[in-house]
Amino acid sequence: MANQEKAIDVEKLLQNKLKSISISTLENSIAKVVSELVGEDYKCSISEVKYTLFSGADFHVKIELTYNPNE
Repeated sequence: MANQEKAIDVEKLLQNKLKSISISTLENSIAKVVSELVGEDYKCSISEVKYTLFSGADFHVKIELTYNPNE
């Protein structure tokens, strides 16, 4: 087949679905993945969220070891 160009769905790009995900859900999901990879409990905090044009997002992620003095 010849080079076929795919049409860009501008409406889809402009509907930033990331806005529908809660920040706490992202924080919990990232903390879970990191904790599973490292084998220790970690927490995650996200700040300075800026949604960008064309379905993107810029944000600051902080990951810290959860400290529990009873363990």
